Formats: sequence, C-alpha cells, structure tokens
Amino acid sequence: MPYEFERTQRIAVLGGGPGGYEAALAGAQLGADVTLVERVGVGGSAVLTDVVPSKTLIATAEAANAVDEAADLGVRFFTRNGDGRAVRPEVAVNLGAVNQRLLLLARQQSEDMKSELIKAGVRIVAGDGRLDGPNRLVVSTGKGKGRTDFDEVDADTLVVAVGASPRELPTAKPDGERILTWTQLYSLDEIPEHMIVVGSGVTGAEFASAYLALGSQVSLISSREQVLPGEDADAASVIENVFTRNGMDVLSKSRASKVERTGDGVLVTLSDGRTVEGSHCLMAVGSVPNTPGIGLEEAGVQLTGSGHIRVNRVARTSMPMVYAAGDCSDFLPLASVASMQGRTAVYHAMGDAVEPTELRNVSSNIFTQPEVATVGWSQKQIEEGIVQGGIYKLPLASNPRAKMMGIKDGFVKIFARTGSGTVIGGVVVAPKASDLILPISLAVEHRLTVDQLARAFSVYPSLSASVTDAARAMHIVG
Repeated sequence: MPYEFERTQRIAVLGGGPGGYEAALAGAQLGADVTLVERVGVGGSAVLTDVVPSKTLIATAEAANAVDEAADLGVRFFTRNGDGRAVRPEVAVNLGAVNQRLLLLARQQSEDMKSELIKAGVRIVAGDGRLDGPNRLVVSTGKGKGRTDFDEVDADTLVVAVGASPRELPTAKPDGERILTWTQLYSLDEIPEHMIVVGSGVTGAEFASAYLALGSQVSLISSREQVLPGEDADAASVIENVFTRNGMDVLSKSRASKVERTGDGVLVTLSDGRTVEGSHCLMAVGSVPNTPGIGLEEAGVQLTGSGHIRVNRVARTSMPMVYAAGDCSDFLPLASVASMQGRTAVYHAMGDAVEPTELRNVSSNIFTQPEVATVGWSQKQIEEGIVQGGIYKLPLASNPRAKMMGIKDGFVKIFARTGSGTVIGGVVVAPKASDLILPISLAVEHRLTVDQLARAFSVYPSLSASVTDAARAMHIVG
C-alpha cells in the first residue's frame, strides 16, 4: 500500500487587519496553507485609516503641546526681528504636512506587514470576499467598484476579521469636507478653526484633545453627565477638567439631533433646540461591524442583534470551522485583543496549545492628554459589591519626577482583593499611561499581591515609582 502524505491544513482569512494578519501569520508559521483576502490593504482600516494615523496625529498634538508648555519649565523660544529685538514666535502646525506624513507611515506599515506575510508563505488575494458556506470564500477581484473577476478559496478553517466602520446618523450624513468621520480627517489641509466633536466616548475624547492641542477651538457634545462615560469616574473627571481649563467647550447632557452644512461651516442642532456653529464637525458616535452581505448567516454563523459575530474565548463561532476576530466580533474592540483572537483562533483550529482570552486581564488606553489606562476590575464594580477589594489612589503631583516634568494632573490607582491583597485592577492617568499600566497588568495577569508588586525596584526618580508607592501603601488591605 503506497504511503499517503497527510494533507496540509488549509486556512482562509477574510480581512487583513490586526486579527486577520496575526491569524494568517500564525497559521503559516505552524505550517498551514494560508490565504488572506483583503480589499484595501494589509493592516486593514486599523493601519490605514484608524489606529496608526490617529495615534500619529495625536503624537503630533503632544509635540505641539510640549512646545507650548515648555515655558513652565523655564524654556523660552525667541527669534530676532529687524531691530534685533527678541520676539516670541508662534507655534504653527502644518496640518497638510502632518496628514501627508501620517498617511505615508500608515502605507509603510501596511507594506511592512504585507512583506512579513509573503515571507511567511501566505497567499494574499486582493478583493471583496464573502462566505459560500462554512468552508469556502468567494472573492470578487479585479479593479474598481464593479469587480467582475472571481476567485474561490476552499479551506478547512475560516477566520473572519472584517472589522467595523464609523456609524453614520441619517440626520448627520458625512460629506468628507465639513461633516467628517474619523477616517476622513486626514484630507484636511488646514487646522479647523472650530471643530465640533459629537460624541464623548474614547474616539471623540481623543480627537477633541488632539485638535485642541493643535490649535483648534473645540466644542465637545456629550450626551452624558461627563466625558468618557463608562470609564473610571475619577479619570473622566481629570480629563474633563483638563479640557475645560485649556479652553474646550464641553456641552454635557446634550444630544445632537441634526448636523447641517452651511457653506463654509456647519450647524449642529441639539435635541433641546440649542445650536452650535463651527467650521467642521467630527461624528464620533460609535461603529458598526462590516458583517452584512458576506454570507455569515447563510453559513450558519450566529450574529448578535447589532450584527456582531458571536464568539467564545477562543474566537470560535457557532460553526466549529469558522472563527472571528476583531471589531466584527462581540469581544472587546481593541487592536491588541483582535491580534490575540487571531492567534488564538489558529492555534485552537490546528490543535496547538491555547489559553482562552481572559478579558479581565486586558489593559486598554485612551490617548487623550493626559492618557488614561485601565486594567482588571473597576472601582464601580468594587463599590457595587461585585468583587471584594480595597482601593488606593496616589496623586501624580506628589511624585518627584512629575514635579520635575511639570506634571500636575493624574494619578495611579490600584485595586487589591480584600484579605489576600492580590492585585485585581488599576487605573493610571498620566502622560504615557499606556506604558505605566504594564506593571499593574503583569500583577493582574500573574495574580501578584500588592506586597510582591511593591518589592520590585523602581528607578528614583521616575513616574513608575508611583505604582510601587501605591502598592506599598496597600500593605494591609482591610
């Protein structure tokens, strides 16, 4: 009897964002035959129109803000006029150049990711894909909107990672010029004179913070009592105080009912009849999954009422051979989570060792100025009795390094389980909170106690010392 070679497992990935990219890469590294279908470019909207360009814009805003605040540290910028007198120059931001740079960085990142996949042996198909049952993708290829060529990809495992798009309201249709979604901001050549941001969630707060630092007059329309609803209340309070102190007009408990173009500006009408006039309006009212019309329900894949794909902790859907990762799933919509889902899906499908994703251990960050980073259980959950724990908050202003840097706003907050002292969560509000949250995240992931966290040596002086100082203060958790 002739020897029969075992057939290599075939994996098809629909969508090349963080989740799809990691799924394809992991599959190729484990020896699978992998095909990735992507319509706009490897990296998807996260790289091309969302995370990479937005955080690059925010980094530019931080640089402009640092120059503006340098005077507090005794640094002055002067030039000489015709009489030889010293005059203080204005800090100017060339938004056209900024947007050109960030879009170039996004394209470069996309090309780098594409090269990695090709090097790993992944076949990349450019086109619009849809499921033809749970084991096949049909891809419309060719150029332009009327793609007329078709390709079929058979697979043992499908990973759907089609992402999400900005939610649009029928009374506030984006036109790409004055009324904008966050994917359309990068076509602007000049700093908006007056940017009205509708929506005070993470996206709205981040862009409101960025455009304020870039020099725009900013009005933030929030339907809730404070900005960043659902986030740590102390953190939201700090951010709102910074916003208003720096001149932002925050309209709390206000809901936009209509946004209209007025020639060279916009008019936002609130539900109570008030109006706000500005030069531009950013609609940041959430996102919707890109799941309609791609054959999911016909293939037996269950969706939520909002159109998200139902998945378990290993990213598996209701169909055993179909997985989903990223913002199109009903998991946490973060790029880091999408990447983990993509890897986990492929490891599970191929029988490799896998650890189900624990959302409680996921750290997240809001890139306002200052940043807000969180991990684990929240103070609200502790106060509601969902989990038993102690709370300690250490103002950043008491940190010597913060004083040297002129940092006045922010704090480190740690939550520890009553009795054992195990770290169960934390919040950091500070410049680069996205970096400072890591030791707390490690403590949550590995179930370290506050005493174990406090025994780690922090550099003196450093902002990270506030983490060990806060843990030290919780030596006895009542």
